Formats: sequence, C-alpha cells, structure tokens
Amino acid sequence: MKELKMYINGKFVESRSGKWIDVLNPSTEVVTSRQPEGTIEDVNEALDAARAAQKEWAKKPAIERAQYLQKIASGIRRRNDEFVEIIMREQGKTRQWASVEVSVTADYFDYMATFARSIEGEVIPSDRRGETIILTRRPIGVVAGILPWNFPFFLIARKAGASLIAGCTIVMKPSQLTPENCCTFAEVVEEAGLPAGVINIVTGKGSVVGHAMAASPKIDVVSVTGSVSAGQSIMAAASENITKVSLELGGKAPAIVFADADLEQAAQWILDSRIGNNGQICNNAERVYVQSSVKDEFTNILLAKMKAVKVGDPCLDDNVDMGPLVEARALESVIAKVEKAVAQGAKILCGGHRVGNKGYFYPATLLDNCTQDMDIIHEETFGPVLPIVPFDTTDQVIEWANDVEYGLASAVYTKDLDTAVRVSRELQFGETYINRENFEAMQGFHAGVKKSGIGGADGKHGIEEYLVTHVTYLDTHYE
Repeated sequence: MKELKMYINGKFVESRSGKWIDVLNPSTEVVTSRQPEGTIEDVNEALDAARAAQKEWAKKPAIERAQYLQKIASGIRRRNDEFVEIIMREQGKTRQWASVEVSVTADYFDYMATFARSIEGEVIPSDRRGETIILTRRPIGVVAGILPWNFPFFLIARKAGASLIAGCTIVMKPSQLTPENCCTFAEVVEEAGLPAGVINIVTGKGSVVGHAMAASPKIDVVSVTGSVSAGQSIMAAASENITKVSLELGGKAPAIVFADADLEQAAQWILDSRIGNNGQICNNAERVYVQSSVKDEFTNILLAKMKAVKVGDPCLDDNVDMGPLVEARALESVIAKVEKAVAQGAKILCGGHRVGNKGYFYPATLLDNCTQDMDIIHEETFGPVLPIVPFDTTDQVIEWANDVEYGLASAVYTKDLDTAVRVSRELQFGETYINRENFEAMQGFHAGVKKSGIGGADGKHGIEEYLVTHVTYLDTHYE
C-alpha cells in the first residue's frame, strides 16, 4: 500500500494530524493507498507559500511561465503509462478513458502555454484632451482549486494551467477518493523545476481542507468542480471575505431526437454520451426526448446498443466499456433513483440492478414509460441510466428540456438546420451539441447556467477567471 504525501512550498510532507485516509479501488474495494488527513494548519502553510511565491511568479514574463507549463506537459507524457494505471485503479476508468484523460491533460498544459503572448489589454478613448485610458489585465492572486473525482487528473490542468499562465499561484485539494494521481503529479512539478510555492497540494476531507481554503482571506478566487451542494457550501464559506468563486456543478443534459435524425447514429452518440466514464460526467446525456413517430424504432436501436455494453474491472480487462461507479454511496444513489423511477411508473428495458457483489458495478440501464413529471427526469443521476420520454412538437420539447434546475449541456439530433438553430438558441444551457457526442473542446468555454455553476473554464475566456482589470488614467496635458 502506497503512502502519499502532500506538496507544500516545494516539499513533500505529511500532515500535522498524523492521521491517514484510505483510498479504495472501486472495482475490488481493496485499499490501494492512503493519504494524509490534512488540517487547517496545513492549509494555512500552503496558502502562505502560495502568497509568498505569487509576487515573483507574476513578475516573470508570461513566456517564461509558459516554458514551465511545457516542461510539465513533457513530464506527464514521460510517465503516461503510470498515470493511466493510477487513474484506472483509484477512479475506475476504462483504459481508453484513462489514456485519453492523461494525453489531454498534457495537451492542455501545452495549450495554455500558447496564451503567453495573448493576454491583452485595451487603450480606451478619453473625453479629456491629452489623456489616455489604459486597461490592463493582471493575475488575481492566489487560487484555491478544489478537484473532483470524476476527472481528477485533467482538472489539475484545467485549474492550474490557466492559473499559472495568468500569473497566479495555486493550492489544490484533490478529492479524497482519488488523490494518488495528484500527489504523483507533484513529482512532475518538482522535476520541471517550478519555483517553490507556485503549486501546492493538500489532501484530506472537503469539510476541513476544502472549507478552510474557501473561507480563508488569503485566497483571491476559489475554483470548484463538484456537486451543487458542494458549490453551495463553498459559496457560503467564501462569502465572508467576498472571495470570487468559479463553479462547475451538476447537470441534467437533455438529448433531443427529432424524427428526421439518423436514428442509428444518434443512438450511438447518445450511448457514448451516457456511458462515458461509467456514466459519471456532468455533461453526460441524462434524459432522452424522442419524437413520438420514431420513438419505438429509436428505442429498439438504443436498447440493442445498451444491452451490448460490457461492464467489468478495467484493470483486468482492456475491452470493458464501463468500469465501476466510484464508491458505495454512488452505487446506492443510482440504485435508489432507478427504484424510485420504477415506483413512479417507469419500465426497465435493460440493466437496473447491481452487477456482482464486489465492486461498485452498475450496468447500462434504459428506462421506458417515463413522463416529464418523474424525479428521474429532473434529478441528476450521475450513473449509466437513461430515461426515454416521447414528445410531439418542438415547442413542447424545448419547454420540457428547460424544465430543470440545471443548465450545463444539451444535445440535438436532426438533419434540419432551421430546427437545429432554433432549438439551440432557445435551450437554457451553456453548451449544445448538435449531431455529435457530448464532449467539450479545450479551446471552447465550458460553462453552465442556473444551478450548473458560475463562470467557466477553457479557452481564452477560461483564463479570464484568473485575471482582474486595472485601469490607468494617463494625463499628459500640461497646458
């Protein structure tokens, strides 16, 4: 069993608490590592280190900061196979998904490095003779990055890459379910020669470490990827110091299939969007609306595909389509949501039961006879479960799709351009995928509305989360 260490001010350390938290392999329920149980004192030490390092880090030309990001990207690629195995073991990803996560993480650091010469200001016309108004963008300061367990490695890059190129320093807290990849990442940081204090990692419980980070006056922005309840807790903690928050929270993505769509291809895209990462992605397809005239045909196509999904331990079989859910609570939650749907009138067409009695496996599950008023249509499932609802008109399906408290991702399947444009325009979601699977691009802007979050990530707009503006009024008129 591996004993992990935190990374504070350029050193690998244990917690002052002397306590440990076990990390389980969700496929076997066997303890594979243990992490230090971080304390408020550990958080403060990391924040002090980040604050001390930030001034000099911000003074470095952005192109020099970019060179460190490129070194980190190279370090990740050198240890690609090691990171893939860690992610498979502690989070349950299939080899394919873990491999994509590692490669995209390295690519993301390289991509963020390209912004070294792209963070620009403005010259604004003045109403006064002889005056120039200059707007510049500066790093916001110290970032608290609270990472999720579903993409534990990639979110390191999404938060740290943008922060560092902007001139910020960061303290990160990995999920206590998946800390090993982040603690191992610290070794890459050290190998890259990053100045001490620029990146710090504190492990432990969210209620202690995460809360202490968000509540600290030493933080300038707290960036969180997690559940709505986690986001609410972070906002409450940050409010005392009026600290900026950037939140990516839950989702309940509708997939809308019109009668003119390529049903075979739409079914494949929706399947890919539901079972990806074992059904544990915020922008996974969570509910399917199918035009009534093709509902039965489409359901049969999708059912055949879902029945063929292979579930198993990804560490033992590279050919599985899905691994386990991440923990017992996740499995229990999905089971309870399906049971409630059945009690409310839904019919299970496939799946609907735990697989085996060891590991947190749940099969691809298709639910028929679903109606708009069911809880399964409104509450985030975060598991490989798809309810199908028939619709008749475009107006009806737009209203139903928007009838949730979330607003992250959505999808439309149609060959009609007018329909695609109209529905995309009227859907109340941060993203709409038309005739493709649900998966964002790093050069886009991944952001939600309603309870799906505040702010966003990726692309040039994602870097702006870590910048503040400063306006200089330069008067050169001395008459």
